[in-house]
Parts: sequence; structure tokens; C-alpha cells
Amino acid sequence: MTTPFIAETTFYVRYAETDAMGIVHHASYVVYLEEGRTNYARQRGNDYASFERSGYYLAVTEISVRYIKPARYGQQVTVRCWIEEMKSRGLTFAYEIIDAQSRDLFVTGTSKHICITHTGQVARLPEAWRSWAQQ
Repeated sequence: MTTPFIAETTFYVRYAETDAMGIVHHASYVVYLEEGRTNYARQRGNDYASFERSGYYLAVTEISVRYIKPARYGQQVTVRCWIEEMKSRGLTFAYEIIDAQSRDLFVTGTSKHICITHTGQVARLPEAWRSWAQQ
């Protein structure tokens, strides 16, 4: 089995993403996953904006997040993202959110997506995206 391409995105936790205790709010992690997969596409040379301009969307059909340890305001976190599964009409991204310095694990997760046209019809993933995603 080949090792998947893993994109890493690192940033500081912002105050607005935390609760009154300075702990990252659980909903903020879903935004972090989106940032991770957006950066994954950029690192592969196919940003999501170009995907949309080509007539498609990747609609989220399922998100799963497992909270292991809290991240806090001011910490630097790294989102690690890779493609876990590719099908003809959809794909699954997998994630780890870790402390950028200690590499301690905060969160694991997955998101499932289906390819649709701008009119909402389910479609095959474009060949260009399937080919780079399978490399």
C-alpha cells in the first residue's frame, strides 16, 4: 500500500474560536477541517475555486470528529489532511489536528463529499481531479 499525500496547514488559534475558558469551541474544529482540505487541494495544484469554475461542487454529506484533547487560545495547531477513499462520484478526506510544536493529538476526523453540478445533479468527479488525487 502506498503512503498517501498529506497536506499540513499550520496556524494560531484565534480568540474568536474559543469559549469562555479559552478552549477551542467544538464547532471551530469543523472550520479547521475545511481549511485543511482547501489547503490540500492548493498543495496538489488544483484549488477548490477552479473546481467550482469548472462546473462542480463537492457537497459535504457527512462529518465525523473525535475530540481527544483540547486546543487553547494562542496555541499553534497543524491540520493534517489526506484522501482516505476515492470513488467515482465522491471522496473521503481524513484529518488529524495536532499541536504544531509537541505534535500532541487534539482531534481526528473524516469528511465525506459527493460531486454535484451547479444545478445539483450528482456527477462523476472530473478526471483531472481523480488523477491527481490518486497519485
